[in-house]
Amino acid sequence: MPVSRRAFIRVIGGGAVVVAAAGAGAAGFALTRTPTRALAPWTEAGAGETDIRRRALSYAILAPNPHNRQPWMVDLSRDGELTLYCDPDRVLPETDPFNRQITIGLGCFLELLRMAAAEEGARIDVTPFPQGHSPEGLDARPVAQVRFIEDATVSRDPLFAFVLDRRSNKEPYDLARPVTQATAARLESAVASTPALRVASSVDDVQIARLRDITWRAFVIEMETPETYLESVRLMRIGKAEIEANPDGIDLGSPMLEALNKVGLLTRESLSELGSSAWQQGLDMYRDIIGTAMGFVWIETPSNTRIDQLETGAAYLRLNLKATEIGLSMHPLSQALQEYEEMAPVYDEVSKFLRREAAGHIQMLARLGYGPDIAPSPRWPAATRIATA
Repeated sequence: MPVSRRAFIRVIGGGAVVVAAAGAGAAGFALTRTPTRALAPWTEAGAGETDIRRRALSYAILAPNPHNRQPWMVDLSRDGELTLYCDPDRVLPETDPFNRQITIGLGCFLELLRMAAAEEGARIDVTPFPQGHSPEGLDARPVAQVRFIEDATVSRDPLFAFVLDRRSNKEPYDLARPVTQATAARLESAVASTPALRVASSVDDVQIARLRDITWRAFVIEMETPETYLESVRLMRIGKAEIEANPDGIDLGSPMLEALNKVGLLTRESLSELGSSAWQQGLDMYRDIIGTAMGFVWIETPSNTRIDQLETGAAYLRLNLKATEIGLSMHPLSQALQEYEEMAPVYDEVSKFLRREAAGHIQMLARLGYGPDIAPSPRWPAATRIATA
């Protein structure tokens, strides 16, 4: 359940007066609350590494991924190669029981790895799931075997220039700025639709209204289902110390939020209580976020294999980078596509509404619009994602 920091301030409401009462020391406190160490991978990417695999890895870890779980783990023990695994401790068993979304995140990683290698004059040969895979979930077998090959003819990808500025913008968007059809077409141009993968978008008012409604109802289901809601709560990192200790999950890291946590007004316990005032206000706020969608983009595949999911990740990364290039905000709204029992009716509804092929599978759905500038999400350093060097 991705949540806006600004929105959480509104959840607490009048509690902010407690922080104001702290006096002059509050300003000094605020100045020290940026989780600098957790954000360092965004400014240190590519620096200080002579091994092309490690340089590429330092960019690939910045890829979008569900709940910011950063599920990648790599083995560099074979010269010129990288073996990608899914870290079993970083999956989402409640909201993503078959690891479909996690696999899409790993596809984002591989595409960004490819782009970073091309910047260094190398191409990568990727063998997905060299030891096979299961539709039921990812396991200890590798997700991909990657070979780095020097290639003077390899073309640099122009979208790589926007890697460090890419964001998943979870803030409310500007209702006074519509997304034009021409802008949506520019976004779609980042991915060539093929029989194996189709990208589509809509900025039509009627379709936007329908998708706002569907995605809102899906969010309510996730919030009202204890197992799925509490999965998100457990992954919340409140304040600088928690974020830097575990720079993954859902970061709630503004000085205001940390101060409220310190005085007991914003705690994991209070957030865990379904039906509480904070829970209800959080639900109400997210209506504002979904209700400001000014367009939608989605990705459809003809089936739902692991290969489809990896290719979806590559396509989604390209869309997110293209959105960055053209000044458009994107925010995945994945709740309606989640595959657990309570979500099934909405899942069927959104699938029938969006898919072109009767047997097609909607893999990703994201809202579009124009949001405020936001900071990047925390990341584990690349060195911590290497299982064997």
